[in-house]
Amino acid sequence: MAPLKIRVQSGDFDAAAESAELTRGRTDIGAVASFVGLCRDESGTLEALELEHYPGMAEEEIARIAEEAGRRWSLLGLTIIHRTGTIRPGEQIVLVLCASSHRAAAFSAAEFLMDFLKSRAPFWKKEHRADGTQGEWVAAKDADEAALERWTRNA
Repeated sequence: MAPLKIRVQSGDFDAAAESAELTRGRTDIGAVASFVGLCRDESGTLEALELEHYPGMAEEEIARIAEEAGRRWSLLGLTIIHRTGTIRPGEQIVLVLCASSHRAAAFSAAEFLMDFLKSRAPFWKKEHRADGTQGEWVAAKDADEAALERWTRNA
């Protein structure tokens, strides 16, 4: 498996610095596909998201998914950072960096990882509404489940 970095943290991250670290001194990498997920304001109705996780279990599940990506594509490096705690609209939630010799593998692996993170990683999201009312715990959306289905169908 390619070098793998997984972090679950409350603090923000620097996507450019993480990408530079992933590729530093490497001349075999021809592509880095990156995805940064941001918190949306849901048309002004959302004040914040509260993200919780089960420490240890979340990292273990992310590692399992990352290993699966490594079996499917020729990855030369992989970084996954997922934040927890209170996240406000416009703030970063998740970073996925996939390094490979060629762009197709990097893009496919990044998309695969995000589909699994969105629907299967053990994170729980609770909405805090801008009007002060308590929001609901957010369930996986049908679209997220459909996106995941294509990877399990093509396993």
